[in-house]
Amino acid sequence: MNQQGTAVSGIAKRLENAYLTYNRREFVHPDPLEFLYDYPDPADREVVGLVASALAYGNVRQILKSVSAVLGVMGTRPSAYLLSRDASDFLNDFKWFSHRFAKGKHLSALLAGARDVIQTYGSLHACMAEQIDPADRNVLPGLCRFVRRLIDGTDGSDPGHLVPRPEKGSACKRLHLLLRWMVRCDEVDPGGWNDIPPSLLMVPLDVHMFRIAQRLCMTSRRQPDVRAAMEVTEGFRRYAPDDPVKYDFALTRFGIRGDIPDPLSSLP
Repeated sequence: MNQQGTAVSGIAKRLENAYLTYNRREFVHPDPLEFLYDYPDPADREVVGLVASALAYGNVRQILKSVSAVLGVMGTRPSAYLLSRDASDFLNDFKWFSHRFAKGKHLSALLAGARDVIQTYGSLHACMAEQIDPADRNVLPGLCRFVRRLIDGTDGSDPGHLVPRPEKGSACKRLHLLLRWMVRCDEVDPGGWNDIPPSLLMVPLDVHMFRIAQRLCMTSRRQPDVRAAMEVTEGFRRYAPDDPVKYDFALTRFGIRGDIPDPLSSLP
């Protein structure tokens, strides 16, 4: 085996070891993903996932606090809550809401869009699955169509940055988090969206993962934008072609928790 092949083999072993060691529920907290575990019905879980991923920015303690407060209003069956309310109800129910740049009007628009999609397609899952073209290299084109459909359902209200637009160049980390949570199914990701193949997923690229990818020479981009996300996904596809997002959770634990060593510590 040549030097390059040896390096690739070494990285593959480190990635797999990180997955086997840290891809466990005991390492999830603090992470908004943990809210999804309380909802066995995929109809409720996808709504919780949409809310939790949309609010997954800023200080993690504030994220958990905000998500918990929203779910407290929505009750034990978030999907039933959505379908029993309308846009004016959402505005009234969340007039108190504030999460950094997001206010009650933005959250209400997000929920109104989700309600419209569920009423039309039966679920967020069904809507997303309809947007997927099996010929696509990744989920990005379908995600663009899903986001447009979600925004169309807001009836002119503005969800602000709670619903990023992939076509504007954002890496859309939070939307790809939602997809990871709902499409993959293992000890950490609970799944539920069974009609979308994990092979199409893209890495939820944040600053932590961007730095890891740079160390692994997976991207030459200078910022974590959508093109970087595509390059990084292709880099991980080399090691897990059927599941390029497989190592995302395990690798990003190091940047979130203080009790986990860097799984790639010997790399430059």
